[in-house]
Amino acid sequence: MATARSGLRRKIWVAFILQAAAISFAAVLGVYGASAVLKHVLIQRALQEEATHYWQRLAGDSQAQVPDTYNMTGFLVPAGGSQDALPDKLKPLDVGFHALPRAEGGSLVLVERDGNGHMLYLLFKQEQVDSLAFWFGMAPLAIVLVVIYVIAWSTYRTSKRAVSPVIWLASQVQRWDPKKPESSALRPENLPVDVEGETLVLASSLHDFASRIESFVERERDFTRDASHELRTPLTVIRVAGDMMEGDENLTPMSRRALKRIQGAGRDMEALIEAFLILAREGDTGLPDDDFAVSSVVEEEVEKARVLVATKPVELRLVKEDDFHLHAPARVLSVLLSNLLRNACHYTDEGSVTVYLRRGSIAVADTGVGMTPDELARVFEPFYRGGDRKKDGQGIGLSIVQRLSQRYGWPVRLESEAGKGTVATISFPLLPPMA
Repeated sequence: MATARSGLRRKIWVAFILQAAAISFAAVLGVYGASAVLKHVLIQRALQEEATHYWQRLAGDSQAQVPDTYNMTGFLVPAGGSQDALPDKLKPLDVGFHALPRAEGGSLVLVERDGNGHMLYLLFKQEQVDSLAFWFGMAPLAIVLVVIYVIAWSTYRTSKRAVSPVIWLASQVQRWDPKKPESSALRPENLPVDVEGETLVLASSLHDFASRIESFVERERDFTRDASHELRTPLTVIRVAGDMMEGDENLTPMSRRALKRIQGAGRDMEALIEAFLILAREGDTGLPDDDFAVSSVVEEEVEKARVLVATKPVELRLVKEDDFHLHAPARVLSVLLSNLLRNACHYTDEGSVTVYLRRGSIAVADTGVGMTPDELARVFEPFYRGGDRKKDGQGIGLSIVQRLSQRYGWPVRLESEAGKGTVATISFPLLPPMA
């Protein structure tokens, strides 16, 4: 998992590895520099001082012997004398400090000439240089690196123990179900003994937060269950009573118009309640998913909407160019389409409202009042009403449409022109063709 690859423990481990590597590199570089100083500064200076001391001895005693010790060997070539006694590797050397190749012994050589023309050759043995470099460089380096690695490892272990409670807390939270977080593991009595300080405060806060979420989810579940029963029951009574009254031939025209308004308001309330209950549930709508033909839902909603234009010179028609099916709650599509149809019929006083059923889309086109570009930009805002604001309505129908379309991945596109009408198009992801 990504968390395991980039967690706190791994980051701390990488940080200590990089730190130890950087310190090791710096230490090796320092020892290499010290070796270079030892070789090219200290030994060179020692050879020069030895040469100066020999010239002083030679000035006082013409028979003074050149240095010949365990670490150093000297050769003297008198002025005008032959170099036959010199080793072949020294004959080409001019005055100055030289480092012979390892194939020729690798010694450090100082060549000097005095005022009388005598040539002095002093050799410092390479194995002694390497030995000095090891004992004064590599050995201390090894000790320093061992100490650094031990300290780094101990610090890493301490840091690992320090962040272990945070890692444990993260693993507990990661296993939570967003719909029902299990916060019992974060109760004070269930926490590991090493959870303390800021981690304890964080665990306590998360436990309280998860408990509140569980309470909110429970209240939401209770509300949607109770509301689905308590709100629908009186509306059903109103609808049934309205249908019975509609059959009374003694109703006056005024009473019949009032009854039509009551029935229309009842239908609007039923659609709104259905939409609110669907949107109130997080993730799960409580409605079953099934494969259904879109045309059946569209035809049903078009027939329901005919009563909205029964008293107006508006033609409501369905143009079925193709059909397709969806895997979703059919009631959701009914609520979404009924809001678009009700909105189109509401703002169309004459002309037509046409529903086009095409493969992968449903379009609702009307010849109503339309909207300006500014109104179209705000049309999905809750309680915003474009077009003729004298019309009845709450301005939440298109807001519900947008929220449902986002919930199910059915994008809705509006095209409108003031005075000419509006076209609302719903697009759907297609299932395989119907058999």
